[in-house]
Amino acid sequence: MASKKNRARSARDASPRKFKKKTSVLVTEKVEYVDYKDVDLLLRFMSDRAKIRNRRVAGNTLQQQREVANAIKNAREMALLPYSKRVASSRTGGRRGDDRRDDRRGPRDDAGERQQTDGEATDAVEATDDAAVEMVGATEEA
Repeated sequence: MASKKNRARSARDASPRKFKKKTSVLVTEKVEYVDYKDVDLLLRFMSDRAKIRNRRVAGNTLQQQREVANAIKNAREMALLPYSKRVASSRTGGRRGDDRRDDRRGPRDDAGERQQTDGEATDAVEATDDAAVEMVGATEEA
């Protein structure tokens, strides 16, 4: 009776699909030494969020991946590459709690104060006009 490891291995080897191993950028461009100052090359091994791509995705051998990872880490330390990048999310909702209700009331200015919309501005003008008319009427009666 075969162990679990051997059974899994034999099932994996028996799969009809054969995958072609991805060739590394280092092999195709005949790079002998991975330099931390070669930012354009190192950016090919980083994701859009500035994470180091894993070996399977990049197609590197174990030794190449170590060299690339160390070069990226050195370049980050020298401020040639970022440690992380912010990516704008496409989600409309968020985890902001009660702030969502404030957004429905209108836009905010730079200081975070709520700006009046056109409809609110006309309502405010009409209210002050009504108050002014009442004051004028009160002074005329007196």
